[in-house]
Amino acid sequence: MRGFSERLWNARFFATVALGLALFLGAGPSQARQGRAVEATAVRLLDDGKSTTFELTISKDLTAQVYTLANPYRVVLDLPEMAFRLDAAAGKQARGVVSAFRYGLFAQNKARVVLDTTGPVGIVSAGMTRIPGSKALKLAVVLVPMDAAAFGGGTGASLAAATASELVPDQGLPETAERQRRNHAKPVIVIDPGHGGIDPGALGANNVAEKSVVLAVALQLKAALAKTRRYEVKMTRTDDVFISLERRLKFSAENDADLFISLHADSIEEKSIADSIRGATVYTLSDKASDEQARIMADKENASDLIAGIGSVNNEGGEEVKNILIDLLKRETSNFSADFSNVLSKKLGQAITMSRIPRKSAAFKVLKQPHAPSVLVELGYISNTMQEQEMMTGDWQSKVAEAIASAVQSYFSKRTAAQP
Repeated sequence: MRGFSERLWNARFFATVALGLALFLGAGPSQARQGRAVEATAVRLLDDGKSTTFELTISKDLTAQVYTLANPYRVVLDLPEMAFRLDAAAGKQARGVVSAFRYGLFAQNKARVVLDTTGPVGIVSAGMTRIPGSKALKLAVVLVPMDAAAFGGGTGASLAAATASELVPDQGLPETAERQRRNHAKPVIVIDPGHGGIDPGALGANNVAEKSVVLAVALQLKAALAKTRRYEVKMTRTDDVFISLERRLKFSAENDADLFISLHADSIEEKSIADSIRGATVYTLSDKASDEQARIMADKENASDLIAGIGSVNNEGGEEVKNILIDLLKRETSNFSADFSNVLSKKLGQAITMSRIPRKSAAFKVLKQPHAPSVLVELGYISNTMQEQEMMTGDWQSKVAEAIASAVQSYFSKRTAAQP
C-alpha cells in the first residue's frame, strides 16, 4: 500500500492534524506540475463487522488530508480539484459506521468528500494502492467506532475553524444599513443559486440534484434581467462549487445589493406522499417561523455549511440569528422584502404551480441582509417525480426565470414611482 503502515500512519496523522499540515497519501513530487485533472470513477463502502472502509477509485495519486469532526460526527477528506464520475445515488449508501456521504468541489482547486457517521469514529488507516493492470488507484480510509469522550471535538476541529476563516476572512456580519450606500447607475441584483459543489441540496426521486436545477434557473434569470439593460446582475456562484452561507452574505454586502434572490428546490422525505406535494413557495426573514414546515425548511437550509464539513451545531449559532432579527425587522428592508415577496408570488403563480401557502417566513441565515431586501424561493418539490422531470426542462426553467424577472421589473417600477 502506498502511504503509511497502520501504526506509523496513525502516529504521523495525528501529529500532522495537530500542526494543521496536509496528510500525504503517496503523491509524488511531480503531482503539482501535472496538468491533467484527477478523476474519481468509482466508490464503495465495505464493512466486516469490526471496521468500515471507504474506497474511492482515482485516476492518479494525490495529496489528501483526512480528519474527523463532531456535532454532527463526520469524516472529511480534503482533496485537490477532481472530476467526480460517480453514480448520482452513490452517496445514499449506508454501511457500517457510515450513514451517508457526499462529494464535490469545495473551493477553488479543492474538492472534498464528507462521510456522515453513526457516532464517533477513529481513523485506523488511510492510503492508496495501485489497481493491478491499471494506472488507477484506490484511496482507502478505514474507520472504527470509538468512545465519545476520547473523540472529543474530532482530530480536525482546528483545521475546520481555519478552513471557515479562509473561506470567509471576515466572519462578522455585513455592514449595517446605516452605512453610506454607493450610488448605482442601475439597481444591483444578486442572484444566489443555493448549495453547490459538495453540497448537492435536495435529491429528487431520480437523483436530480437541487444544486443543478437552481443554477440552471439562475443563469436563465441573469440572462433575462441582462436583456432589459436596466440592472447590474451578480451571481454568488456560476458553476458547481460550494459557497458558504457567510460568503453569500458577504458577497451581497460587498456588491451593495439592492435586491437579493436566493433560489432553492424543496423536498419531502416521506415517499408515500412525495408525489402528492408540489408547488413553489416564497420565503422572507422573520424571528418566528410562519409555521412548523417553514421552521424545518429554515433549519435544513441553515445546515448547508455543516453538510460541507464546516463548523458544528451549537446553540450560539441559532441565538445569533435571533439576536439580530429584531433589529433587522425594524429596518425598511423588511417592508421592501415583503413587497417583493408579494409581487413575486403573484408573478410565479401565473407561470408555475404554487404551494398551498405560497408566502411564508422563517429565520433563514442567508436572508440576514440589513442592506438589501431579500427573499428565498423554493421553486417546487424536487421529491415529486413529475415536478422533478419538469424542473429539468429548459421550458420550465425559462418560464420561472421570466416570471422572476417580471417581478423584479414590477418591484423596481413601483419603487421608482414612489420616490419623490
